[in-house]
Amino acid sequence: MTTAGKKVLIVDDEAPIREMIAVALEMAGYQCMEAANVQEAHSIVVDQRPDMILLDWMLPGVSGVEFARRLKREETTAELPIIMLTAKGEEENKVQGLESGADDYITKPFSPRELVARLKAVLRRATPPGVEEAIEVNGLILDPICHRVMSHDSPIDVGPTEYRLLQFFMTHQERAYSRSQLLDQVWGGNVYVEERTVDVHIRRLRKALGTTHEHLIQTVRGTGYRFSTKAS
Repeated sequence: MTTAGKKVLIVDDEAPIREMIAVALEMAGYQCMEAANVQEAHSIVVDQRPDMILLDWMLPGVSGVEFARRLKREETTAELPIIMLTAKGEEENKVQGLESGADDYITKPFSPRELVARLKAVLRRATPPGVEEAIEVNGLILDPICHRVMSHDSPIDVGPTEYRLLQFFMTHQERAYSRSQLLDQVWGGNVYVEERTVDVHIRRLRKALGTTHEHLIQTVRGTGYRFSTKAS
């Protein structure tokens, strides 16, 4: 699995620890962002969409555990992988951290190599097909490594927004999404775009997919859209 360009948010109130982690992760090919508290962390999550959070247990104000619970409650961040960092080695703390929705738990002090290995393992579990591996539905193939869409081995020309829209749909099949949910997931929470823009890009995407595959993107009356191989 490639780590190149994966964005990791390090949340710890001790700058030397953040720096030590950032150095280790950047050497392993990750992009790092840093936050000293939950308020900073939350704005980075909304604006920059990290692929993973390394979250310290003890933070000033709101604790890391409470922040993890909050992220897991919100639909847009529920799938965001979290590794808790803590000096507390007791079993009950570990259980509490995992119950808050954390995907893994690492006790300080830890070696950079151990951290990178655990991070890779969690990211591998959390990465759905179509994000790093090609995904195929009824002869429609999306290959994220080549950034290419094919229909029965013939290339399909799609714009960058249509590509992201199709990638989201193909990795989240058989579920209806409202226009505002699609804006959040595909355009990002900090981009101000009108909801009808979604309709324009859906139309372009259907046109690009042509008669062979346009039926996969279904309009759900009163809700929005879904990607489905079943008849609507």
